[in-house]
Amino acid sequence: MAEKKPDQEFLESIIKFLCDHPEAAKITRTVDEMGVLLSLKVHPDDMGQIIGKQGQTVKAIRHLVRIVGLKNHARVTLRIEEPEKKA
Repeated sequence: MAEKKPDQEFLESIIKFLCDHPEAAKITRTVDEMGVLLSLKVHPDDMGQIIGKQGQTVKAIRHLVRIVGLKNHARVTLRIEEPEKKA
């Protein structure tokens, strides 16, 4: 298994405290010429807690993850993936 980077570990620690289903959270880290992309997929019941009122929680998380990335000389972007709807 690949070694986890500081930005990914930081995001995992935040998600662990915010979510009711932290075991369902999946974080994928992709690096390209634009920087680092962290994709977060959480349990559908946890989406509201991650996004927060008027998106303020996710905005704060993105800001903090970006700061951790800058300390490690990387441009980090956080993308929240929408949960799949069950028919």
